[in-house]
Amino acid sequence: MEKENSKDLMEENTFKYLALGDSYTIGEGVDEKDRYPNQTVDLLKAKELEFEKPTIIAKTGWTTDELMKGINDAGIAGNTYDLVTLLIGVNNQFRGRPIKNYEAEFRTLLQDAIAFADGESNNVVVISIPDWGVTPFAVNRDSDQEKVAREIDEFNEAKKSISEQLGVHYINITDEYREIGALPQMVVSDNLHPSALVYEKWAKKLEQVILEKMDF
Repeated sequence: MEKENSKDLMEENTFKYLALGDSYTIGEGVDEKDRYPNQTVDLLKAKELEFEKPTIIAKTGWTTDELMKGINDAGIAGNTYDLVTLLIGVNNQFRGRPIKNYEAEFRTLLQDAIAFADGESNNVVVISIPDWGVTPFAVNRDSDQEKVAREIDEFNEAKKSISEQLGVHYINITDEYREIGALPQMVVSDNLHPSALVYEKWAKKLEQVILEKMDF
């Protein structure tokens, strides 16, 4: 009987995490264990905060509208989670989508994220868009790095403003990424996407918000 009670208690104290995004969330080019949601769960486990394996709805190349469709197709309507993260927008910028369109679709996605968190906006974290313009990939294709940086800033400003309006947490990873994103050890073989070392930094920032700002 005691064993059953212990098992029930363990299940009661195990939390669920939904990560929504694009290539940065699915971890293009890295092992599953090195994705930032998975690294975050491992860090929290070391602090005796037990999360299930993250539910990740993300695909390389997704824009905001494609993430919306991905969520609908995932069959998770009505599910709730203890933690929800959202990182989306780089492909909107890359494809030259209008900022106004991004604002509208991001707001809808963030409202959905809050709903998945059972209405608890304090349990939702938005992560800023990294500046892909600093990467060797961008340099090799002669990208206009200043233009990319300017547009990424505009998207992030919109993202942060909406996050503040809806009362969720916002993590800025962009500034640090601009300092490290071009280093050989910080990219995978495509010279564009972050390595596990970058995702480790993001995971630590997310862990800090969870431990200091959330009530688990």
